[in-house]
Amino acid sequence: MTNTKLIQNCAVLRLKDDDSAVIEAGQDVLIRGDKIHNIRPTGEIDASTVDEIFPADGMVCLPGMINTHAHIPMVLFRGLAEDVSIARWFNDFIWPLESNLTEEDVYWGAQLALAEMIESGVTTVADHYFHMDQVAEAVQQAGSRALLGWATFSNQGYDVLQQTADFVSRWQNKADGRIHTIMAPHAPYTCDDAYLKAAAEHAKQLGVGIHIHASERLFQTESSLESRGMTPIQVLAETGILDVPTIIAHGCGIIQEDMPLLEQANHVGVAHAPKTYLKLGGDMTPIPMLKAAGIPVGLATDGAASNATLNLFEVMRLMTLMQKWIPSDSEQMPIGQALNIAFRGGAAVLGMGQSLGQIEEGFLADLMLVDLSGIHHQPVHNPAASLVFNVQPPDVKTVFCNGKVLMHDRELKTLDKGHIIQQVKKSMERLAKRVPEKRIQVYNP
Repeated sequence: MTNTKLIQNCAVLRLKDDDSAVIEAGQDVLIRGDKIHNIRPTGEIDASTVDEIFPADGMVCLPGMINTHAHIPMVLFRGLAEDVSIARWFNDFIWPLESNLTEEDVYWGAQLALAEMIESGVTTVADHYFHMDQVAEAVQQAGSRALLGWATFSNQGYDVLQQTADFVSRWQNKADGRIHTIMAPHAPYTCDDAYLKAAAEHAKQLGVGIHIHASERLFQTESSLESRGMTPIQVLAETGILDVPTIIAHGCGIIQEDMPLLEQANHVGVAHAPKTYLKLGGDMTPIPMLKAAGIPVGLATDGAASNATLNLFEVMRLMTLMQKWIPSDSEQMPIGQALNIAFRGGAAVLGMGQSLGQIEEGFLADLMLVDLSGIHHQPVHNPAASLVFNVQPPDVKTVFCNGKVLMHDRELKTLDKGHIIQQVKKSMERLAKRVPEKRIQVYNP
């Protein structure tokens, strides 16, 4: 029989259009199997036939957060590449560190990241990394949702590209439909045109999309124009990448001349990771220009090596503040718009806007309960504002994904956090050997 769960007496975030958000108090949410079955005023749903009841007095029910671009196993490198230029960050730290990774490292790093995300209400991640079978195994164990792509580079050759296509076939729609897959060539500056065309052809044959870094900074766009006479987005169009559904990671160097190509694309969304851009001294995704063209934008953490956390509430807050700061206009990025980007926008970027990102009947039951009783919320004059500017991960009390409980009352139900941390610590010394010694500090509390 189908399991049923009732979230009783919560406030529900309802997203009606791109700029408005309404919080409806005194609601019950009925989950049947993996979907939201009904939302009614408290008391109108018969609780006598429900399998499990979750009292939610004083809590707000939100859709699960959607992380549209991450490298979750990079949580292993948290704190190892600080206060360096973007060139040094890649060349002196990240590339050497990643060359030292094992499959086991990736598995436990992914579990650590998934636990951190669940604790902050993230139920879905679009991950772009290596050894993705191990990431898929970790997602299957965690009970969360993922769109997984195995990153590839031209210098690895076409056999590796075929292996990633095999991964796509192997894991598509696995784990009760929670795992989807995607082709993931790294970027136009690490993949030549022929390689990008081959990746696009694989994606077409497999019926999937492409997740790729492109126009990450204005400097990349300017450099590409100078050397090739075209922008990175134009390269994506020329090589057929934009003929399939595409997630563009960052897009901070997208310019007005790129917009017609993005508007004509099969489906394209942009992943926005403002904390990484601030931390590495980069540019910002041109959200107003993308929004005006109807291009969906979603929140992203990128990797914890450049973000430090995997907390999308923090990312939403930074996005909102930066969109006010850049034009020196406090009326930009209103609260309703920020919440829509966080939830509906993220779902649209992943091509799942008809099943994720909203609390509506028939949508997948990826939900969280957030407690606004903490001192940092008081007094709660405007709960929507509190969601954007005040929420901290400990405020997230209960998390559901696909109708199953991943965390309740701050207790993880699918992952053993203590064991994960113990396993991760085993690899710390070996991984850190690739970092200049003066940056390593041993911490033994």
